[in-house]
Amino acid sequence: MSDKWDSESLYLALQNAEVGAAGSIGVELMQGAEDAIVASMAYFGDLPIVLSVGSEQILAQVLLWPVADVKDPARFNAVLLQTHKLMPLSTFGITKGPDGADYYELFGALSVSSKLENVLLELEMLATNAIEAVDVYAEDRR
Repeated sequence: MSDKWDSESLYLALQNAEVGAAGSIGVELMQGAEDAIVASMAYFGDLPIVLSVGSEQILAQVLLWPVADVKDPARFNAVLLQTHKLMPLSTFGITKGPDGADYYELFGALSVSSKLENVLLELEMLATNAIEAVDVYAEDRR
């Protein structure tokens, strides 16, 4: 690896990492206007995590549920802002989903100079936090 990851080098490293070779993380490189890596987390029900590698950071994100599925979005947003610190290495946001609707997401960011071990830790922690968020905030959804 050079000093900084790009999409292709990170994809190859994840694919060849012990966890990738063992099948606990499946990776796919999605090439387009902006390349992305989709990491499927086998131990978390094949939860897809999308990695985007920029010039300074790697952004890892997972879609949670549509904003339209939340009973009271204003109250829920306040709850998220008060409790998001309970999700280590992750934070909540709202982003457009593949269907164009707004979705809550959980994401984390790392430096493009991060060690592969730290990228793998971020993937595992983000998956763990996503599963926990679905459970913790279930009563706020319709």
